[in-house]
Amino acid sequence: MFKKMKKQARKAFLLSLVACTTFSFSSGVMAKEMKTQPTSYQTVTEIEDWGPAITKVIVDLGRPVPVNSVTTDTFDVNVKISDPRLAEPFLYEGERTITKAYVSDKDGNPAVATGKYVVLEMEFGPNVPLSTAMNYDWRKTGFNDWTDNEYTITQQEAIATPAGTISGLTIDTFSGGIKELVDEFSTGEATYDDVTLTYADFEPKKDNKKNPLVIWLHGAGEGGTDPTIPISGNKAVNWASDDIQSYFGGAYVLAPQTPTFWMDGETSFGDGTSKYEDALMSLIEEYVSSNKDIDTDRIYIGGDSNGGYMTMLMIRDYPEYFAAAIPTCEALADTLITDEQIEDMKNVPTWFVTSANDPVVNVNNYTVPTYERLVAAGAPNVHLSLFDNVVDTSGLYKNDDGTPYEYNGHWSWIYVYNNDVKTTIDGKEITLMEWLASQSK
Repeated sequence: MFKKMKKQARKAFLLSLVACTTFSFSSGVMAKEMKTQPTSYQTVTEIEDWGPAITKVIVDLGRPVPVNSVTTDTFDVNVKISDPRLAEPFLYEGERTITKAYVSDKDGNPAVATGKYVVLEMEFGPNVPLSTAMNYDWRKTGFNDWTDNEYTITQQEAIATPAGTISGLTIDTFSGGIKELVDEFSTGEATYDDVTLTYADFEPKKDNKKNPLVIWLHGAGEGGTDPTIPISGNKAVNWASDDIQSYFGGAYVLAPQTPTFWMDGETSFGDGTSKYEDALMSLIEEYVSSNKDIDTDRIYIGGDSNGGYMTMLMIRDYPEYFAAAIPTCEALADTLITDEQIEDMKNVPTWFVTSANDPVVNVNNYTVPTYERLVAAGAPNVHLSLFDNVVDTSGLYKNDDGTPYEYNGHWSWIYVYNNDVKTTIDGKEITLMEWLASQSK
């Protein structure tokens, strides 16, 4: 009995030895460190309701790795954000929260088996400053501009591959950025009588039919000479989204940019004139003549704040040119509009959008009395959407008490870009985009 037990113990010992040897050999192979090619990263920027946010980075690892070989713990992501226009450029620095990690192709699409790239999706939101990609310089220029965002991606856990492991990477070489939807716009400039306007524009796919034109005029913060700002400072870029385009069957989008403010008048700021009006009309006419498939019976104009002001001037002075208008939180004081001008404007289909708690443009001095005068004058197709405030309608963002996140009351353009504006006409509920797309001279 004793000898039998001894023999079994010896056998167990030998098996354990073989197992340990095999494990040690296997571990040694897996621990072999792989060399990688130069690494880098790209940023991906999306335009949200509150402006542009860097939502993810696409990291080039320098070597292919298997899918499922990375997790949210594989890397740390640190960002330093600055605005070189400022006397003290530094804005924010800190660690981004990674919400999702996966192996991808170079464009950020999830890989099937292996991929040389890793996408790190990160937390973002209206109250997550580390996600920001733009800064408003309220002290000096009064304009928004893109920030400098320097990322450092530091590997925390080894990545296992059939050929060995990858570890210890520090990736801080920026290889470019993707701006979703923004990159689908072209940019240009036009000069009239020594006044130069820059612009961004979107062209629908050629479809052998006439297409409408949407002209969108930016607010005060989007002036300057970089025409990507007017479509990115807030969500104006959404005019090119598949959802909004579907209402129009494909529409041209023209977003002109003034070097200063649309409200810079001939005598003073917001005096009921604009020193850019002639140049703007010239740009519009030139753009229409250069794109022969634009339906000249379906040219729409709108804008927010400063751009709403300019929208009012354009339908006042060119009422026969535009098929419809959507002035949003418009800033043309009602006292500057004569009764004769109301008569000129009343036949332009117009839908006003604003918020009652707007802290910048008091609706009782601007939109509301003007709308009431148009109605009293017999305007056949004029509407007003007067919101109590401006809140998130996506359900993604909440206040501390669980209610929808509330934005600045001036930002009623958020409702426009998301087509969250409705009214009832002839007993039928209709959205702003449905209404706009149906207007024709």
